[in-house]
Amino acid sequence: MFGLSFAGADGRPSLENYRRLLVEARQRDLLRASAILGAGAAMLATLIGAPLGLLLARADLRGKAWWRLALVIPLIIPPYALALAWTWLAGSVELLAGYAYSLTGAIVVLGVSFYPLTMLATEASARRVDAGLEEAALLVAAPRRVFARITLPLVAPAVAAAALVVFTLAISEFGVPGLLRVNVFTTEVFTAFAALYDFGAATAMSTPLMMATLIAALAARIIIGEQALTTRRGSRIGLSLKLNQWQAPLMALLLSIITLCVALPVGVIALEAGGLRLIVSSLDDSSDAIVNSFALAGVGATLVVALAALVGYARARARARWGWFLDLAFIMLFAIPGTVVGVGLIGLWNHADWRGEIYASRLIIVIAYLSRFTPVAALLLAASVRQIPVSFEEAAMVAGASWPRTFCRIVLPQMFTGLCAAWVVAFIFAIGEIGATALVAPPGESTLPVRVYTLIANTPTSNLAALVLTQVIIVFLPLALFAFFFRQREGAK
Repeated sequence: MFGLSFAGADGRPSLENYRRLLVEARQRDLLRASAILGAGAAMLATLIGAPLGLLLARADLRGKAWWRLALVIPLIIPPYALALAWTWLAGSVELLAGYAYSLTGAIVVLGVSFYPLTMLATEASARRVDAGLEEAALLVAAPRRVFARITLPLVAPAVAAAALVVFTLAISEFGVPGLLRVNVFTTEVFTAFAALYDFGAATAMSTPLMMATLIAALAARIIIGEQALTTRRGSRIGLSLKLNQWQAPLMALLLSIITLCVALPVGVIALEAGGLRLIVSSLDDSSDAIVNSFALAGVGATLVVALAALVGYARARARARWGWFLDLAFIMLFAIPGTVVGVGLIGLWNHADWRGEIYASRLIIVIAYLSRFTPVAALLLAASVRQIPVSFEEAAMVAGASWPRTFCRIVLPQMFTGLCAAWVVAFIFAIGEIGATALVAPPGESTLPVRVYTLIANTPTSNLAALVLTQVIIVFLPLALFAFFFRQREGAK
């Protein structure tokens, strides 16, 4: 893709695509809109998620596990579903009517979608703070001062790194700005290729996104690296927050957040879907897309985990001096916009030699899932492998076991929970993927998100709402099964 972006319309070497990127006012407007979208979403996600993470990590909150589960739900709802709920809500509330299709609306939707990332990162970091540091400080200072001078500075790097991740995901998102009619680079890449079939321009316009992703990934790496020097894993909490009389008000606040970020959008979708008869009729009309989504997401998630298990193992056992580079590569690959991935897959597979077997079949959608989600699954599974002592594998090798047998009999069984978690994450991402799938899906093989996206202009709202509601339910199924399995497994221990 990068090489072909330097070819002109006549096939000769040319810098025209990049010259237009630098001199055209429209390109500067796209850059400004993308930057505002990413920064606004990161700021909103941080404002919501960071306090929640600290509360879950340090407060003696009753029913903490259930609050955490409810607060993480927006992360598993496809962003485009939240975007549709936002348009319907804004259309019925006069105060929000002017923000239905706007950059502000896109910021709100993506901020709500990604705040659980900041919340989970903050909670994990707050739990990793060395309790001895806080306990020593408590001998000479008040708890508030210890929290402000010791705890917050140690947690701040994780919060900043999570904000950078949200920024990267927001600027690479296609579904939300596409549905809300916000012109950013991801939508422009889609238009340049899908409407104009301008391969070089589409690739050149992805360059600013890739540069922003690289900068954010490097910054996150530097920040996390500094944090690792001052924190360690432990089971003790040095400074805990006693809520006492604040228990009820904070529970009311959490309930309000869940109502606004979870119950309200899902309720709006359910209301727009209408009665059961309309829902059944809409599902029957789109049954092929629903079956395709479920089957392709299941197959794709399985293949993603199979490949990521090997890649994640290699990352976990890699030499330290190469580890940071692999992490950077994984983050970069995952953050590539889906529209850019779709353009690249078309350029690679749209050839006569394999057009019928791959490009014109469902296999191209599965390949898109592999391209997009193997990196994040590899990062998750690398974390699982690190928890397995190398001595287990060394003992098996001494006993004469080959590496494949050691991997299958020693490593994989101890990764089982991590494998299940990675499968659920890959399935959730795959079933909501729209950027790459909208470009590569063969005729008659559309998935549910693509079906919804193509029906928006000329389909009643109730039909769209029924399909989106079905998508939300489908996404919840594997998560509920995994939660049940995990609780059963923990109870058996």
